[in-house]
Amino acid sequence: MLENFIALAKDQGASDLHIEAGLPAALRIRGALHVLSDPVAPKASLEMARALLDETEWDRFLERRSFDLSRTIQGVRCRINIMRTARGVGLAVRLLANFQATVEKLNLHPDLRKLVARDNGLVLLSGPTGCGKSSTMAALIQEINLNESRHIVTLESPIEYAFRPRRAFIRQREVGRDTPSFEQAIIDSLREDPDVLMVGEMRESEVIRLTLNAAETGHLVLSTLHSATCAEALQRIVAAFPPEIQAGVRAQLADCLVGVVCQRLRYRPDLNIRIPECEILSPTTAVKSHIRSGDFFKIISALETGAEHGMWTYLRYQTWMDNRKTWYVPSAADAPDSEPTEPVDSAVTSVKKNLARAAAKPGPALGKSVSSPSPSAPHRSGPIEIEPIEGGLSEVLKKLEKDAP
Repeated sequence: MLENFIALAKDQGASDLHIEAGLPAALRIRGALHVLSDPVAPKASLEMARALLDETEWDRFLERRSFDLSRTIQGVRCRINIMRTARGVGLAVRLLANFQATVEKLNLHPDLRKLVARDNGLVLLSGPTGCGKSSTMAALIQEINLNESRHIVTLESPIEYAFRPRRAFIRQREVGRDTPSFEQAIIDSLREDPDVLMVGEMRESEVIRLTLNAAETGHLVLSTLHSATCAEALQRIVAAFPPEIQAGVRAQLADCLVGVVCQRLRYRPDLNIRIPECEILSPTTAVKSHIRSGDFFKIISALETGAEHGMWTYLRYQTWMDNRKTWYVPSAADAPDSEPTEPVDSAVTSVKKNLARAAAKPGPALGKSVSSPSPSAPHRSGPIEIEPIEGGLSEVLKKLEKDAP
């Protein structure tokens, strides 16, 4: 059933799929939600969730009431959040781009390549949920991969984009599968001889502290944060710490900062795609001074007057986009934001039939372990690129045992 939903979402050019027990499934197409007609039976949503998780993962889901994972389903790399809700079990699925993201393919300004030309420091990518932060970070990693011989270590929860090493040597580690936490992964990475470190998201103060330390010790570090502006992103980092140590954090942040990119997505009807609009902050002497003193509100003025230093306000960036002549438009088979091939309401027949079959079958009860996945479980195909292998070390060991004489 989940395979059918994702196939439908792919055909309709959706970026997200939402499944909730007792409610119709919904697709997000070019930023707008389109609700399908028939509700998903609670048994059906539970079966979809259970089929994605093995025994250990299911036990962790029952304990935490949520679980993050990534899978390749119907040829699409998906980031999936499974959650317990008031109605039962729900799934939020993000469909990731099938093409290998680069600055050019994401229609970003070429100046963003300068952010990863440095050998050390912190590059922050910020913006609201669903604005393409992960794609932009993947594009910057890919720019390094295509052009420089560096050792790249990525720490993610879960792994979203699987990179194929070109000129760079790339290790990808998934929190919860390959390492117990972001904190442990960052500490480990400093003993792994990295040139570039990618931290999926800075959520807790300890992760932020270790990320800043890594940026100060000769590594180029890329990470993401939720915020509406560049100034707010910096302020959120400092506010994560107790007041008595915030002065030291501000000084540390000012010293290691390479740049901040805050982005949002805008739909272009003439191109039939959504493109990122960016606010870009460069750490000039004035900006560093504002960070050290805690005057984050003054950074707005520095942005407006800092065009000659490579800074971009949203307004200047919009003007550049309006004057741009060439755009990369993915093919209909690749692009999550392409025009739907047919009306959403007319494309759900096969999904309805499968839901009806699922509702007629007995399903597992929440809280009870099931020894094997449902027959309707999606096939666990491999990732789009060579690394990482889904299942990690356990799958490798199983394969070795199977092949052993």
